[in-house]
Amino acid sequence: MKELLALSSAQEALKRIKSGDVSAEEFVKAWNARVAETDASCHAWVVYDGEYALSQARAIDARRIKGEPPRALEGIPIGVKDIFNTRDFTACMGSPLFDGHTPGNDARVVHSLRQANAVIPGKTVTAEFAVHTPGKTVNPYHPDYSPGTSSSGSAAAVACAMVPLAMGTQTAGSIIRPASYCGVYGFKPSFGLIPRTGMLKTTDTLDQVGLFSRAPEDLQLLFDVVRVHGRDFPIAHERFSDPARQEVTGRPWRVGLVTDSLWVWNEASNHAREQIQNFARAVAGPDIEVIPLAMPSSFNRAHVIHETIYNKTLAYYFKEEFAQHQLISGVLNDMIRGGQTISSEQYQQALDEQNKLSHELDDLLANFDVILTLSTAGAAPKWAASDIPDSCLIWTLCGAPVINLPVFHSPLGLPFGAQILSRRYSDYKLLRFVEELRRRGLIDTARVASRIAVEADADATSPL
Repeated sequence: MKELLALSSAQEALKRIKSGDVSAEEFVKAWNARVAETDASCHAWVVYDGEYALSQARAIDARRIKGEPPRALEGIPIGVKDIFNTRDFTACMGSPLFDGHTPGNDARVVHSLRQANAVIPGKTVTAEFAVHTPGKTVNPYHPDYSPGTSSSGSAAAVACAMVPLAMGTQTAGSIIRPASYCGVYGFKPSFGLIPRTGMLKTTDTLDQVGLFSRAPEDLQLLFDVVRVHGRDFPIAHERFSDPARQEVTGRPWRVGLVTDSLWVWNEASNHAREQIQNFARAVAGPDIEVIPLAMPSSFNRAHVIHETIYNKTLAYYFKEEFAQHQLISGVLNDMIRGGQTISSEQYQQALDEQNKLSHELDDLLANFDVILTLSTAGAAPKWAASDIPDSCLIWTLCGAPVINLPVFHSPLGLPFGAQILSRRYSDYKLLRFVEELRRRGLIDTARVASRIAVEADADATSPL
């Protein structure tokens, strides 16, 4: 019974909790049991307090029994990446420099979750300062393979059904990449739509907040809770009120298929290229036009622009940490040293190029509803292998909303995904496209991660 409850989507659990069929406490007990039996091999959590989660669930049940109206996330546990402040847990940010750090307050996102009656059971593992050096989380399908970048704890916790939803962040590919490698849905909304107050800052123009789920219909549920609302946010309010930006009516969807026009396509495995082409053919139909889209060559500079902005801001924001360089990784040391050599003029030029590319993508997407491409070059590489370039940071650089669809598998059985994106602030159009794919049976709830047999002699330096 507990096992079956733990496999529920957030929407399914909400329906049963609100009806009184199953209590929030019973659901949280089921998810606690999943953590107890799974996390010892997955290591998704920095801290998980099952008793504290139960106390929150009991308080929610008591309010419901008294007749208080249920809220949007009534009794649903949410994994929170360990770079967000929480009043009841530490925020160590993946670094020994912050061991035991207790911020004593909630990030704006966490406050919104609590206001929606979500349960906050603990903090998920992040890379060191959400940059590159990984934490203890392993790929939930095989421990020898990467779980992705800095939001890997959140992705793995969702993949193993330890929680139905989790929060993450993305500065390059740290939502889409772990979602792809761990086989779950990952959603990075448009830049600025989810507040960054009370969380670690690494860059001003790149850091973005997002979320993970196993069920496609749960993406909007969580997004609606944590995003900004109302006329105090005039740009988002105007764009969300514009039907042309959010809906497709009276005509087919226009989907641009991006394959060989970006240099990162050369890094993709042959089976990944084949699967995205096959998926595009399955998507195409009377109501969806799939059109090959050649990205302008200017987007091939995105990685250089991103590196300039990222390293310069790391050098600025991490001066004190760099002074204690023996307690930070060699990778972060090198990035900060590189950032120290970047002049203010070079940094400003990179910001100008970022702005130009963002407008160029927006103009391009005015002619398409959605872009479809690979999330990653294939399935996860082995730990010893270097990162395989992908297109994730291009869309991050431009602030566009993106979603990983967990639809592919390597010949060895490891998952990876297709990536869809839309025009900035067309987040609900993108979510409606997800619903259209679900309605047509092209996507479904992601499978629960479990260990699979992987050949020991698989090439560790090439994508699966």
